[in-house]
Amino acid sequence: MNLGEPPGISPGTSESHLPPQELCSCLQGSQDPPGPPGIPESNPPPGVGVPPPQGPVMAEQGEEDRDYREYRRLEDCEEDSPPGEEEEEQLLLHVTEGPTDSWHHIKDLDSFFTKIYQFHQRNGFACVLLSDVLELVQFLFVVTFSTFLLCCVDYDVLFATRPLNHSHVPERAKVTLPDAVLPAPQCARRLRGSGWLLFLLVLAGAVWLCRLVTALRRLVGYWEIRSFYIRALGIPAEELCNHSWQSVQARLLALQRRQPLCVPRRELTELDIHHRILRFRNYTVAMVNKSLLPVRFRLPLLGPVVFLTRGLQFNLELLLFRGPAALFQNTWSLRPQVKRAGARRALARGLARAAVLLGVANLALCPCVLGWRLLLAFFSYAEGLKRAPGSLGARRWSLYARHYLRHFNELGHELQARLGRGHAPATRYMDSFSSPLLAVLARHVGFFAGSVLAVLIVLTVYDEDVLTVQHILTAITLLGLVVTVARSFIPDEHAVWCPEQLLQRVLAHVHYLPEHWQGRAGRAETRAEMAQLFQYKAVFILEELLSPLVTPLILIFAFPPRALDIVDFFRNFTVEVAGVGDICSFAQLDVRHHGNPQWLSEGHTEAPPERQAEHGKTELSLMRFALSNPSWRPPPPARRFLGHLQAQVTRDAATAPAPRHLLPEGPLPASLLSEDSALAPEALVSSVLAASGLVARDPRFGQPCSTASATASLLASLRTPLGTCAAPESPAEHQGPEDRPALSESRLRSLSRSALLAEVASAEMSLHAIYLHQLHQQQQQQPQGPQPAGAPKPPFVTTGSAARASQLREMPLGGWAEEEEEEEEEETMT
Repeated sequence: MNLGEPPGISPGTSESHLPPQELCSCLQGSQDPPGPPGIPESNPPPGVGVPPPQGPVMAEQGEEDRDYREYRRLEDCEEDSPPGEEEEEQLLLHVTEGPTDSWHHIKDLDSFFTKIYQFHQRNGFACVLLSDVLELVQFLFVVTFSTFLLCCVDYDVLFATRPLNHSHVPERAKVTLPDAVLPAPQCARRLRGSGWLLFLLVLAGAVWLCRLVTALRRLVGYWEIRSFYIRALGIPAEELCNHSWQSVQARLLALQRRQPLCVPRRELTELDIHHRILRFRNYTVAMVNKSLLPVRFRLPLLGPVVFLTRGLQFNLELLLFRGPAALFQNTWSLRPQVKRAGARRALARGLARAAVLLGVANLALCPCVLGWRLLLAFFSYAEGLKRAPGSLGARRWSLYARHYLRHFNELGHELQARLGRGHAPATRYMDSFSSPLLAVLARHVGFFAGSVLAVLIVLTVYDEDVLTVQHILTAITLLGLVVTVARSFIPDEHAVWCPEQLLQRVLAHVHYLPEHWQGRAGRAETRAEMAQLFQYKAVFILEELLSPLVTPLILIFAFPPRALDIVDFFRNFTVEVAGVGDICSFAQLDVRHHGNPQWLSEGHTEAPPERQAEHGKTELSLMRFALSNPSWRPPPPARRFLGHLQAQVTRDAATAPAPRHLLPEGPLPASLLSEDSALAPEALVSSVLAASGLVARDPRFGQPCSTASATASLLASLRTPLGTCAAPESPAEHQGPEDRPALSESRLRSLSRSALLAEVASAEMSLHAIYLHQLHQQQQQQPQGPQPAGAPKPPFVTTGSAARASQLREMPLGGWAEEEEEEEEEETMT
């Protein structure tokens, strides 16, 4: 995509406000925070406002302002205030005395909120202190132990290639570990005789000192955050584990209402906190969504390859956000040159030059970094590989998947929980593929290796002296590894897989899948692309080891050609929000400017194709944020879209049977939808996934309902208790069995509030993701030609469901045609 000449965005017409971060004080102090040049720093009398500085006026026409035509400045997104109230909110600094008066003049609220979040996620100051201290000790241990192995061990004695030179020791005496350790003077001489080793030790010492200083500064900051939790938020250290992040966030919002955290905004919102914590991460997620970052390549013999490691991610963040040539001048605002279209080519040349220099620096440090990665990998995985050789065959979500599947404004623990729920169905989906050729080969290789291993084990049981034979333990270990690897290629003969159903289960949790996978879940190409998102642990380790070699090449050769597009992206997709600073416009969850008409945004968006988020990320991110933060008040465009979505759910639910009619009667469906089910929201997800493979028919309806209608019916049943819990005038006894919600009020009261909100929000978002994908597929399947007036609309079913509709329409839950045929054959034989 060429972002060189995107359509302009009409600039805001409101006047400039005080810079957001310099005038944001954490709680209150005795003085005003220092302002930018031109703003007096003297304290105004109570009730007297400080006039805002007259910044550059952004006109729609004129030669002087033409460079700002794509950069937007937004005012507070809250609803309009009464006359005079908005001016007072933005001009007055309310200073009060209270228990939180020790936190003031905090210039960087991004770092402040980030530390609050990390302090909670790292479980308090004691865990932070212990973790940082042990990381420093681990660094020293790896360096010291590696030096000891290189300089202080006599390997000739250890391997018994040279006998001990002691006359008093018998000829056949057993060698002990102290015999293989060199004396300290000899060890020191060997160390001083190696110049390159001394250089590496000095370099390691410098790195350790830098890490020590960083850790001390971080601990001082976390100690202040600990005091903030105790004194301002009222959360003692011993009770931190009992509070979820939503609880901490609610206390922050309440604190802002009592004692303002940020001057230009009277009321802090959940979206403001997420914007500050995830400011840079939202840009990265948006660039991955727009395929701007150089992480996808096509290599000879290997085909399409995705390469994104922690080392490459660190270098990209250093280049774009934190380095001396970064596009951000601080943590909350872009450089002024980035906002001018006339400086785009000069900025792109500077960014490309910085990428080349950074790549050359990485290339110079490559031997040191590679050696360190090898040592860490060996010390981290060698013991686990010996204990469980199959652990390298386990799968994990790749770093690219964590960016591709991440919503805008999604915190790290929320992403981890969502991908954790999707790990099991993704593993089952990948295990559903097997190669018959590899299976035959693995059976025979496993038989040969297992036979030799069995004989060696029997011999060692009969006489333990067999273990003294040279390399016998090595042979046993390698044979066990071969047997374990061979078994991983042999499929389970009792397993029956349905790739389409498994992929739908994955979609329910990860929320994003490429559109061309629909109806192609059983193809090898889909599995290969899924393997880029859900990779083997062995592949992850190999990529991290190759990162010091590949990262410099990407920075030197792949990044410079995209520098101009990246500069244009930051200019075109950045908005300045009063009191928050410069943020990625996608993070605003603005359906009007970034919605996609094919994802239920038709009539709610004005975005041209190049400004639309891919894969419905704007719509799905908005739904997830609204469900995770029920008290958040969306801006009017987002509110209208959510209302339109709810109306669509209501219309589709009216054309579908009740939730209990979607599945046939039986013990398994009853247990899924019973009040005693331990995971009722997960049962709802299982219900809609089971129903998505068939076209449900109810005798009360004249035509089969679509899978989207089935999902809408379950969504309506899930939302009903939340909306009617506080309505005593609608008792449950007036509802019939078919109209009773899947989660009754007694079930809701039995769960704790925080666990309930997490469960219901997760299940509801899973259903919304499936529902929105189904509507997207239906819209794509609609015929383009004009329909005759009065012609009935055919029911829409998802691809894959239509092909199996006739076979699965009367099938019980979880049933398969093969099992029914076997039962019929057994009955006829008996």
